[in-house]
Amino acid sequence: MERFLRTERLIGKSNMEILKSKTILVAGLGAVGSYAAEGIARLGVGSIRLADFDKISRSNINRQLYALESTIGRQKAEVACERIKDINPECNVVALNLFVHKDTLDTLTTPSPDLIIDAIDSLNPKIELLSYAYKNNIPIISSMGAALRTDPSKIKSGDIFDTTKCPLSKQVRKRLRNRGVGRGIDCVYSTELINFIYTDPEEESEGEDIVNRGLKRRVLGSLPTLPGIFGLILANMAYKMLIASNISGDH
Repeated sequence: MERFLRTERLIGKSNMEILKSKTILVAGLGAVGSYAAEGIARLGVGSIRLADFDKISRSNINRQLYALESTIGRQKAEVACERIKDINPECNVVALNLFVHKDTLDTLTTPSPDLIIDAIDSLNPKIELLSYAYKNNIPIISSMGAALRTDPSKIKSGDIFDTTKCPLSKQVRKRLRNRGVGRGIDCVYSTELINFIYTDPEEESEGEDIVNRGLKRRVLGSLPTLPGIFGLILANMAYKMLIASNISGDH
Protein backbone atom coordinates (compact mmCIF):
# COMPACT_ATOMS: atom_id res chain seq x y z
CA MET A 1 0.00 0.00 0.00
CA GLU A 2 1.08 3.55 -0.65
CA ARG A 3 0.90 4.43 3.05
CA PHE A 4 3.76 2.00 3.80
CA LEU A 5 5.73 2.50 0.57
CA ARG A 6 8.74 4.10 2.27
CA THR A 7 8.96 1.30 4.83
CA GLU A 8 8.70 -1.36 2.14
CA ARG A 9 11.47 0.32 0.14
CA LEU A 10 13.71 -0.06 3.17
CA ILE A 11 12.82 -3.52 4.55
CA GLY A 12 11.35 -5.31 1.52
CA LYS A 13 7.95 -6.76 0.65
CA SER A 14 8.43 -10.08 2.47
CA ASN A 15 9.17 -8.30 5.74
CA MET A 16 6.14 -6.07 5.25
CA GLU A 17 4.00 -9.18 4.83
CA ILE A 18 5.44 -10.59 8.06
CA LEU A 19 4.53 -7.42 9.95
CA LYS A 20 1.03 -7.48 8.47
CA SER A 21 0.55 -11.06 9.70
CA LYS A 22 1.57 -10.36 13.32
CA THR A 23 -0.40 -9.53 16.46
CA ILE A 24 1.03 -7.31 19.22
CA LEU A 25 -0.48 -6.61 22.62
CA VAL A 26 0.45 -3.20 24.03
CA ALA A 27 -0.16 -3.15 27.79
CA GLY A 28 -0.22 0.36 29.20
CA LEU A 29 -1.04 3.37 27.01
CA GLY A 30 0.56 6.21 28.91
CA ALA A 31 3.60 8.22 27.90
CA VAL A 32 5.69 5.22 26.80
CA GLY A 33 2.92 2.94 25.58
CA SER A 34 1.20 5.53 23.42
CA TYR A 35 4.39 6.07 21.39
CA ALA A 36 5.09 2.34 21.23
CA ALA A 37 1.60 1.76 19.82
CA GLU A 38 2.10 4.63 17.37
CA GLY A 39 5.37 3.11 16.15
CA ILE A 40 4.01 -0.36 15.50
CA ALA A 41 0.89 1.04 13.84
CA ARG A 42 3.00 3.07 11.42
CA LEU A 43 5.18 0.01 10.79
CA GLY A 44 2.14 -1.77 9.38
CA VAL A 45 1.60 -4.42 12.07
CA GLY A 46 -1.63 -6.15 11.09
CA SER A 47 -3.29 -6.72 14.46
CA ILE A 48 -2.87 -4.63 17.59
CA ARG A 49 -4.46 -5.23 20.99
CA LEU A 50 -4.53 -2.17 23.28
CA ALA A 51 -4.93 -2.63 27.03
CA ASP A 52 -5.36 0.15 29.59
CA PHE A 53 -8.00 0.75 32.26
CA ASP A 54 -7.29 4.48 32.69
CA LYS A 55 -9.04 7.52 31.35
CA ILE A 56 -7.22 10.53 29.94
CA SER A 57 -6.69 13.41 32.37
CA ARG A 58 -5.41 16.94 31.85
CA SER A 59 -2.17 16.12 33.69
CA ASN A 60 -1.35 13.62 30.93
CA ILE A 61 -1.11 16.32 28.25
CA ASN A 62 2.59 17.13 28.77
CA ARG A 63 3.75 13.66 27.69
CA GLN A 64 1.03 11.29 26.43
CA LEU A 65 0.23 11.07 22.74
CA TYR A 66 -3.53 10.62 23.15
CA ALA A 67 -3.95 13.37 25.74
CA LEU A 68 -5.60 16.42 24.21
CA GLU A 69 -8.12 18.92 25.50
CA SER A 70 -10.67 17.19 23.29
CA THR A 71 -9.99 13.70 24.71
CA ILE A 72 -9.97 14.43 28.46
CA GLY A 73 -12.18 11.95 30.29
CA ARG A 74 -12.18 9.34 27.55
CA GLN A 75 -10.77 5.81 27.85
CA LYS A 76 -7.16 5.69 26.66
CA ALA A 77 -7.64 2.36 24.90
CA GLU A 78 -10.60 3.64 22.88
CA VAL A 79 -8.82 6.85 21.81
CA ALA A 80 -5.74 4.81 20.87
CA CYS A 81 -7.90 2.44 18.84
CA GLU A 82 -9.45 5.31 16.88
CA ARG A 83 -6.04 6.84 16.15
CA ILE A 84 -4.58 3.57 14.89
CA LYS A 85 -7.59 2.98 12.63
CA ASP A 86 -6.99 6.48 11.26
CA ILE A 87 -3.34 5.59 10.59
CA ASN A 88 -4.17 2.24 8.99
CA PRO A 89 -7.85 1.38 8.37
CA GLU A 90 -6.84 -2.20 7.51
CA CYS A 91 -5.30 -2.82 10.92
CA ASN A 92 -7.32 -5.12 13.17
CA VAL A 93 -7.39 -3.10 16.40
CA VAL A 94 -9.02 -4.14 19.66
CA ALA A 95 -9.44 -1.82 22.66
CA LEU A 96 -9.41 -3.55 26.04
CA ASN A 97 -10.47 -1.31 28.92
CA LEU A 98 -8.94 -3.70 31.43
CA PHE A 99 -6.62 -3.38 34.40
CA VAL A 100 -3.65 -5.70 33.89
CA HIS A 101 -3.87 -8.18 36.76
CA LYS A 102 -3.54 -11.92 37.28
CA ASP A 103 -7.32 -12.27 36.85
CA THR A 104 -7.32 -10.54 33.43
CA LEU A 105 -4.16 -11.99 31.88
CA ASP A 106 -5.94 -14.87 30.13
CA THR A 107 -8.39 -12.42 28.55
CA LEU A 108 -5.60 -10.08 27.46
CA THR A 109 -3.53 -12.85 25.87
CA THR A 110 -6.27 -14.91 24.19
CA PRO A 111 -5.60 -15.68 21.42
CA SER A 112 -1.88 -15.60 22.14
CA PRO A 113 -0.16 -12.56 20.59
CA ASP A 114 3.11 -12.85 18.69
CA LEU A 115 4.62 -10.25 21.02
CA ILE A 116 3.71 -8.21 24.10
CA ILE A 117 4.96 -4.68 24.71
CA ASP A 118 4.90 -3.95 28.44
CA ALA A 119 4.57 -0.22 29.07
CA ILE A 120 2.90 -0.52 32.48
CA ASP A 121 4.04 2.00 35.10
CA SER A 122 2.78 0.14 38.19
CA LEU A 123 5.09 -2.46 39.69
CA ASN A 124 2.73 -5.28 40.64
CA PRO A 125 0.82 -5.44 37.32
CA LYS A 126 4.15 -5.25 35.47
CA ILE A 127 5.50 -8.24 37.42
CA GLU A 128 2.30 -10.21 36.84
CA LEU A 129 2.49 -9.63 33.09
CA LEU A 130 6.21 -10.31 32.74
CA SER A 131 5.97 -13.51 34.80
CA TYR A 132 2.94 -14.74 32.89
CA ALA A 133 4.53 -14.13 29.49
CA TYR A 134 7.80 -15.78 30.54
CA LYS A 135 6.10 -18.89 31.90
CA ASN A 136 3.78 -19.18 28.90
CA ASN A 137 6.55 -18.64 26.32
CA ILE A 138 5.02 -15.44 24.93
CA PRO A 139 7.73 -13.04 23.68
CA ILE A 140 7.66 -9.80 25.66
CA ILE A 141 9.67 -6.58 25.77
CA SER A 142 9.40 -4.09 28.59
CA SER A 143 9.93 -0.46 29.55
CA MET A 144 11.72 0.43 32.73
CA GLY A 145 11.64 3.90 34.31
CA ALA A 146 11.46 6.89 31.94
CA ALA A 147 10.31 9.53 34.42
CA LEU A 148 12.84 11.87 36.07
CA ARG A 149 15.29 11.45 33.17
CA THR A 150 16.50 14.28 30.94
CA ASP A 151 19.42 12.77 28.97
CA PRO A 152 18.45 10.67 25.93
CA SER A 153 22.07 9.61 25.41
CA LYS A 154 21.79 7.43 28.53
CA ILE A 155 18.98 5.28 27.11
CA LYS A 156 19.97 1.64 26.59
CA SER A 157 18.33 -1.66 25.74
CA GLY A 158 19.13 -5.17 26.86
CA ASP A 159 18.12 -8.01 29.16
CA ILE A 160 16.37 -6.89 32.36
CA PHE A 161 19.00 -8.79 34.35
CA ASP A 162 21.76 -6.66 32.78
CA THR A 163 20.24 -3.28 33.62
CA THR A 164 22.05 -0.82 35.89
CA LYS A 165 21.32 2.48 37.64
CA CYS A 166 17.53 2.12 37.27
CA PRO A 167 15.59 1.89 40.56
CA LEU A 168 12.57 0.29 38.87
CA SER A 169 14.74 -2.34 37.18
CA LYS A 170 16.21 -3.30 40.54
CA GLN A 171 12.76 -3.97 41.97
CA VAL A 172 11.65 -5.82 38.85
CA ARG A 173 14.70 -8.11 38.89
CA LYS A 174 14.20 -8.92 42.56
CA ARG A 175 10.55 -9.83 42.15
CA LEU A 176 11.08 -11.78 38.95
CA ARG A 177 13.77 -13.89 40.63
CA ASN A 178 11.35 -14.65 43.45
CA ARG A 179 8.91 -16.00 40.86
CA GLY A 180 11.48 -18.16 39.13
CA VAL A 181 11.84 -15.89 36.11
CA GLY A 182 15.31 -15.77 34.59
CA ARG A 183 17.06 -14.11 31.70
CA GLY A 184 15.42 -13.66 28.33
CA ILE A 185 13.27 -10.51 28.64
CA ASP A 186 14.68 -7.46 26.87
CA CYS A 187 13.83 -3.96 27.97
CA VAL A 188 14.58 -0.29 27.39
CA TYR A 189 16.06 1.57 30.35
CA SER A 190 18.21 4.55 31.29
CA THR A 191 21.58 4.61 33.04
CA GLU A 192 21.11 8.27 33.96
CA LEU A 193 21.73 8.75 37.68
CA ILE A 194 18.67 10.02 39.52
CA ASN A 195 18.11 10.89 43.16
CA PHE A 196 15.21 8.56 43.80
CA ILE A 197 14.52 5.51 45.94
CA TYR A 198 11.83 3.38 44.36
CA THR A 199 8.73 2.76 46.45
CA ASP A 200 5.37 1.65 45.17
CA PRO A 201 2.34 3.15 46.97
CA GLU A 202 0.01 1.17 44.71
CA GLU A 203 0.72 -2.15 46.44
CA GLU A 204 -2.27 -4.26 45.49
CA SER A 205 -4.09 -6.08 48.28
CA GLU A 206 -5.31 -9.53 47.32
CA GLY A 207 -9.05 -9.78 46.91
CA GLU A 208 -9.75 -6.06 46.51
CA ASP A 209 -12.06 -4.95 43.76
CA ILE A 210 -9.80 -3.72 40.96
CA VAL A 211 -12.43 -1.56 39.30
CA ASN A 212 -13.61 0.41 42.31
CA ARG A 213 -10.67 0.75 44.62
CA GLY A 214 -9.09 3.85 42.99
CA LEU A 215 -5.37 3.25 42.81
CA LYS A 216 -3.11 5.83 44.39
CA ARG A 217 -0.58 7.09 41.85
CA ARG A 218 2.98 8.26 42.24
CA VAL A 219 3.51 11.76 40.84
CA LEU A 220 6.95 11.86 39.24
CA GLY A 221 8.34 14.66 37.11
CA SER A 222 8.63 13.79 33.42
CA LEU A 223 9.58 15.48 30.18
CA PRO A 224 7.52 15.00 27.01
CA THR A 225 10.61 13.68 25.20
CA LEU A 226 12.22 10.81 27.13
CA PRO A 227 9.12 8.60 27.54
CA GLY A 228 8.33 9.04 23.86
CA ILE A 229 11.85 7.93 22.93
CA PHE A 230 11.44 4.89 25.19
CA GLY A 231 8.21 4.01 23.38
CA LEU A 232 9.67 4.36 19.90
CA ILE A 233 12.68 2.25 20.88
CA LEU A 234 10.26 -0.45 22.04
CA ALA A 235 8.52 -0.25 18.66
CA ASN A 236 11.86 -0.66 16.91
CA MET A 237 12.76 -3.61 19.15
CA ALA A 238 9.39 -5.14 18.25
CA TYR A 239 10.13 -4.71 14.54
CA LYS A 240 13.48 -6.48 14.87
CA MET A 241 11.99 -9.35 16.86
CA LEU A 242 9.09 -9.90 14.47
CA ILE A 243 11.24 -10.10 11.34
CA ALA A 244 14.18 -11.92 12.98
CA SER A 245 13.38 -15.16 11.16
CA ASN A 246 13.41 -13.33 7.83
CA ILE A 247 16.41 -11.11 8.47
CA SER A 248 18.01 -12.12 5.17
CA GLY A 249 14.81 -11.58 3.20
CA ASP A 250 14.41 -9.16 0.27
CA HIS A 251 15.37 -5.52 0.88
